[in-house]
Amino acid sequence: MGGLRKVMKKGLGEMGFNMGGGAINWFPGHMAAATRAIRDRLKLSDLVIEVRDARIPLSSANGDLQPLLSGKRRVIALNKKDLANPNIMHKWLHYFESCEQDCLLINAHSKSSVQKLLELVELKLREVISREPTLLVMVVGVPNVGKSALINSIHQIASSRFPGKIKRATVGPLPGVTQDIAGYKIAQRPSIYVLDSPGVLVPSIPDIETGLKLALAGSVKDSVVGEERIAQYLLAVLNSRSTPLHWKHLNNRRMEGIQYEPDRQHEYRLKDLLPKKTKSPNASDVDYIGDVVMRVQHALYATVSEFNGNLEDENDLENLIEQQFEALQKALKVPHKATEARLMVSKKFLTLFRSGKLGPFILDDVPDVSNSAS
Repeated sequence: MGGLRKVMKKGLGEMGFNMGGGAINWFPGHMAAATRAIRDRLKLSDLVIEVRDARIPLSSANGDLQPLLSGKRRVIALNKKDLANPNIMHKWLHYFESCEQDCLLINAHSKSSVQKLLELVELKLREVISREPTLLVMVVGVPNVGKSALINSIHQIASSRFPGKIKRATVGPLPGVTQDIAGYKIAQRPSIYVLDSPGVLVPSIPDIETGLKLALAGSVKDSVVGEERIAQYLLAVLNSRSTPLHWKHLNNRRMEGIQYEPDRQHEYRLKDLLPKKTKSPNASDVDYIGDVVMRVQHALYATVSEFNGNLEDENDLENLIEQQFEALQKALKVPHKATEARLMVSKKFLTLFRSGKLGPFILDDVPDVSNSAS
C-alpha cells in the first residue's frame, strides 16, 4: 500500500481536494446551520440512528459529532450492505461488537431490513418507553449514506401500522439534498418521532485518504474533488489489492457472441444505474451492461497482468494508471477525439463502481479491536 499512499500524497495531496488546493473544504452555508440544529436536537433525542456507508464504516462517520453521539443511545446502521464485501463485513461487525456498540447491516430500500432496524431501536428504547410519553429518534449521517431512503422506508412501515397521510422525505441523487430537519411520527403509545436531518461533513477533511474514500462513495460532490482524481484513486486501490487479477475467473463469457445487438443504439445509459426514478433495464440492456463490465474488467486485467513494474513504486504505479486510462477509454468506447475524453472515461468508470457492477468492496481497513468504535 506504500505506492498508493505516495501517489495520493504526490498526485493528489499537493493539488488538494477542492479546486483551490489544500484539504477538502466542502461546507456550504446550509451545513453550518444544519450542524447547529443537529447539535440542539441531539440533546433532546432519546436514541440516535447513525447511518454510515458499509463500504467505509469509519470514514463515513462525522468526527465532529462523535463526542455527542458516544454519550447517547446509538445504533450504527451500515447501509448499502449489498455494495459491501460480505467476506470482510463480519470482521466489522465483530469490531463494533468488541467496542460494545450496537451495529446493524441494512439495505435502506428493503422493508424487511429496515424492520429489523426498528426492532432493535424499540429494544433499545424499552427501558424509557414506560416512563416517557413521547420519544425522539434522530437519524444522522454524512451526505449520501442513505438517510432519506431509510426515512422513506420507515414511513412505509409506519403507514401500514397507522393508516393515514404521512409526508415522505425527499430522496436526491446528490449529497446534501435534505437541507432542513423535520420530525415524522412513526408510532403511538408512546408517540415516537423520527427526526430526519441533512447530511453534514466536518468543515474540513485534512486526511487525504479519508476524503478520497468519501468522494469515491459519493458523500462529497464530484465537482469538489474532480472525477479524474477520484477515478485515479479507485485505480490505485484496485491495483494495490491486485483486484483485476481476480477478475480473470469471473469473465467466462467470450468477447464475441454477446447476446445484445452491438450496433444498436441503447437508450439505457450507464448513469441510469445510479439511484433515481427511472425505468428498469430490459433483458437487452442487462446484457449490454454486462458486456461493458466485462470489457472494463478484461482491460484492467490485461494491464495488470502485463505490468512489469513495482506497485510499491509511485512512478511505476502512476505509469500503470495512465495505461489503464487508455485501456478504459477503448473498453468504454469513448472516442479518442472526443473533448474531455478522460473526464467521460472517469464518470463512466465511477458509475460502474458506485452501482456495484465491479463487485462489492470495503475501502476501510478494520482497526485493531483495542481502538474505539468512532
